[in-house]
Amino acid sequence: MPSYHHTGTVDVPAEDLFGYLAEPGNLPHFLPSMTEAHREGGDRVHVEAEVHGKHVEGEAWLRVDQGARTLKWGAPGEDDYHGELSVTETEPGTSEVTIELHTERAGGDDVQRGLEEAVATLSQRAAAETDKEAAEHQEGWS
Repeated sequence: MPSYHHTGTVDVPAEDLFGYLAEPGNLPHFLPSMTEAHREGGDRVHVEAEVHGKHVEGEAWLRVDQGARTLKWGAPGEDDYHGELSVTETEPGTSEVTIELHTERAGGDDVQRGLEEAVATLSQRAAAETDKEAAEHQEGWS
């Protein structure tokens, strides 16, 4: 089964970044094809996406490990799609996010490019969201 991997730096503390990522409703903010995601209960998540011009929706699973700052997810189906994301603090205020995907889906170059774009978008969006939340709560980080 093909695997895809990408690591990027995000200028947000690891705890804040992981809190943002662990909320399923934030997934569409950085996954380009995803249009909706919300928790259904337990580790079940309802997701909707636009894939190759077609609206797709279904159930997936998402497991959050706060202590290890990892997310694991997957969706049943012919593509055997599943992955893992981890967040580590590289220095105060800066994190490294690593995403690994496994899928039988064809189009490896497109999958890898999509993964790289998702990490880049995540970096920008998470920083903007945590700045917004800090301003709303008159907090900050150092």
